[in-house]
Amino acid sequence: QDYYGKELQKSEDLKTNACVTSARPLPKAVRDALEHVHEEVVARYYGCGLVIPECLSSCRILDLGSGSGRDCYLLSQLVGEQGHVTGIDMTEGQVQCRAGASPHPPSSPSPFFLSSCQVEVAKKHIAYHMDKFGYQKPNVEFLHGYMEKLADAGLADESYDIVISNCVINLAPDKKAVLQEAFRVLKPGGEMYFSDVYASQRLSETVRKHRVLWGECLAGALYWRDLYSIAEEVGFSPPCLVTASPITIGDKELEGIIGDCRFVSATFRLFKVPGGSQAGPGQVIYNGGIVGHERELVFDANFTFKEGEVVDVDAEMAAILRSSRFAEEFLIRAGANATALQGNSC
Repeated sequence: QDYYGKELQKSEDLKTNACVTSARPLPKAVRDALEHVHEEVVARYYGCGLVIPECLSSCRILDLGSGSGRDCYLLSQLVGEQGHVTGIDMTEGQVQCRAGASPHPPSSPSPFFLSSCQVEVAKKHIAYHMDKFGYQKPNVEFLHGYMEKLADAGLADESYDIVISNCVINLAPDKKAVLQEAFRVLKPGGEMYFSDVYASQRLSETVRKHRVLWGECLAGALYWRDLYSIAEEVGFSPPCLVTASPITIGDKELEGIIGDCRFVSATFRLFKVPGGSQAGPGQVIYNGGIVGHERELVFDANFTFKEGEVVDVDAEMAAILRSSRFAEEFLIRAGANATALQGNSC
């Protein structure tokens, strides 16, 4: 409360750029949708750029740590009136209005603790946005709950196509529990698409308990290799890196505490690939036409699919495309000359 309520009066007071890193250029459809979001919702936003995956029409999406609801209202337009977006936050009392940030150190019993005003900002603008979008009934809702305990908020098994998260998993002490819950609520073939902060090594106790570094979203950063092991334990496909940007620390004292550890803001995508879906490497051809990505789909840092172009993929990527919402966007052929990239898709 002291750090966010007194020391940080404006964004310029931040000592790092951990949660203000922009992602890759936004498609026009996303830029246009952002212009339709209420100015108060946008003003109360705090996160790592935008976490907006592709191919969203009619999808059911869950946003972990929805804050003021900016991403939810963006997605509400992209999924359309037949889709649905759920935002979930833990609200506990009146703290300060800063979405995606937590005043609690890792030892706190409340791993995701957002102010009531953030949730109320999101809720009070539902009618405004539905009218703005021309929807007959709301396709967005905001719930109170822990991202480690989604069942307590009434979220059922295999009920969502996509789970997104924007710079909040670093604030949860039990990151495996977050991924386990995301995996549980995803449908077979579903995706977790999320941005967060990662460290080049496991953090010392001194760093993990440092008040300012916690507030700056660094003290809770996951060692990037641990993401891969946790994802495997939970049951996800290997993480696919989408984008990554180095985090700068403009404070000599903090640099001394951190030492030689380095941090990045990164976006990953994980898929819940059904058992038995892997049938070896293959060749894929992107049909084109996904809104905002009609001619070219930059899937991750390793794969860019151009309309009509044959691309060799390994067994993991072939299984992802075959079992996910992208299946109808590709022509997928097994075998052929698709062995060159075996094991290197993500």
